[in-house]
Amino acid sequence: MLRVVLAQPRGFCAGVERAIEIVERALKKYGPPIYVRHEIVHNRHVVEDLRTRGAVFVDELDEIPPGAMTIFSAHGVAKRVEEWAAERGLPVIDATCPLVAKVHNEGRRYARQGREIVLVGHAGHAEVEGTIGQVPAKVHLVQTVEDVAKLEVADPDKLAYITQTTLSVDDTRGIIAALTARFPTIVGPDVRDICYATQNRQSAVRELAGAVDMILVVGSRNSSNSNRLREIGQELGKPAYLIDDAEALQAEWFEGVGSVGVTAGASAPETLVQGVLDGLRRFDEIEVTTLAGVAEDVRFRFPAELADA
Repeated sequence: MLRVVLAQPRGFCAGVERAIEIVERALKKYGPPIYVRHEIVHNRHVVEDLRTRGAVFVDELDEIPPGAMTIFSAHGVAKRVEEWAAERGLPVIDATCPLVAKVHNEGRRYARQGREIVLVGHAGHAEVEGTIGQVPAKVHLVQTVEDVAKLEVADPDKLAYITQTTLSVDDTRGIIAALTARFPTIVGPDVRDICYATQNRQSAVRELAGAVDMILVVGSRNSSNSNRLREIGQELGKPAYLIDDAEALQAEWFEGVGSVGVTAGASAPETLVQGVLDGLRRFDEIEVTTLAGVAEDVRFRFPAELADA
């Protein structure tokens, strides 16, 4: 008998649910094809499902025919992308997560104060690229405490920091401490502004690691928050694997393992988690329990043009 413990919370956050439903409502209201710049969320299964229903995912706006309905992904886009869409006359629905939009607003507010901005985040991530492109000021990207020591700024007394939403309080604590040690007058958002979903899922996987022999994280490889969940399991001394779905399960992982923890990144649907449970049954009988955890009831409003769809 294999004991399986499910993390709580796990899987979809409110921003992801909203973004996916924006595409679904747009398909229903306007009919296919609906063009989406970049993956709406970082999950292969979600993207493939929407593609079969008429969503067309593109890298850049010049791949979109004139006048075609266009959606920006949950990660947000740079100002120049918004301007380019307007120049091309594309009707746009913005699926940017409201928590990402809040970071953009904070960055612009600090810029109006004449501050340079330090962005704590991962280079190349779609959200980071969008945020840098939304802030009309010099933006320094830092990924590690070591990066803080190398920062060269115009005025140490005119600095502010913002953070990528898929990093938790725990992820950013050391970097923010290094920033405040080096630049005592730096300002930044309240810790409560960190994405609730990222923090909750990381706290749940920490609890999970104390209760099981091994951890499975359901999520795609290009999902920042899913990768971080796997890393936390490993940091806490447990074998941890990031898997797209049940097909990735390997029998040798379970040799000598009596209990398995299962969680999912914020862009992974619950159907994939249930599929993994079915996959585990191929190896042994399973007994499933769920950790007590935070019950999330956050919901975000839809763009006005889709409120009635």
